[in-house]
Amino acid sequence: MIADFIKTFLAVFLLLFAFQQTRAQDDDVIKVDSSIVVINAAVFDSQGLPVSDLIRKQFSVYEDGIQQEILDFLPESTPFAAVILVDTSGSMESRVSLARGAAIKFIEGMRNDDVVAVYNFDSEVALVSDFGSFRGLNDKAYELKSKGMTKLNDAVYEAAAALSNRPEKRKAIIVLSDGEDTMSSRSMDKALKAALDVGANIYTVDMADTTTPSKNRGQNQAALKKFAERTGGTFVASPGGQSMRDAFVRIVSELGQQYTLTYSPTNTKTDGKWRNIEVRVAKPNLTIRTRKGYNAAKSK
Repeated sequence: MIADFIKTFLAVFLLLFAFQQTRAQDDDVIKVDSSIVVINAAVFDSQGLPVSDLIRKQFSVYEDGIQQEILDFLPESTPFAAVILVDTSGSMESRVSLARGAAIKFIEGMRNDDVVAVYNFDSEVALVSDFGSFRGLNDKAYELKSKGMTKLNDAVYEAAAALSNRPEKRKAIIVLSDGEDTMSSRSMDKALKAALDVGANIYTVDMADTTTPSKNRGQNQAALKKFAERTGGTFVASPGGQSMRDAFVRIVSELGQQYTLTYSPTNTKTDGKWRNIEVRVAKPNLTIRTRKGYNAAKSK
């Protein structure tokens, strides 16, 4: 009897697990216009300072080495929509308040037309404040406490899904985390693809405890760096004090000084393959930071 009960229990458990996995796969579809590619490009001079007053005809865009026609060009004054992700997992016990302070610093630097939403993530991903142009955090943000596991990849995916419904063409995800993922149902590649699909730059801030073993910390930093580098954002290491405040001033300032370009790819194949993107500016000694590319839509 006991053996039969155990078999029945295991069968039910496996069915429920399969159902949850199917639901996760069903959720992994973010609706975007695959016929248009949006690029947010930050341009810097030889001193690392943002370059303003560039015009449309100075830019050219290439996909897999083939020049594309720029359909739309938005200057640096364009509003942005951002999602701030605050890691509240157990490993962040001593740094949740620091992450909250970082989020406040970002919000303080926003312009009137910019909007931001705030989520926290641990064993779950939860909305703290929906999109708005507020200049502070609500009471719920001050009740956040560290607990549970870490769903970093799921949080990035959910942020991309939220941004997919926003009308702004300039979008960003700001991740405040130690970079450890222990519970996500989605892979990093799935989360990255979601962010790239909606044209979001990811800015990652390493909130790891300095006492974390170097091997573990290196692996976690590598994950945060990958999110930033692939999407055209930046990685900020070991924030604290004035250096952290300066980092957030730079991030929010950069979002307000990017250039946004759109094009319709000449390659219309729906093969799901990776397409490399290169942005060039007809002016010497400039550095351009933007996303590396995107995955084409895939026909079912």
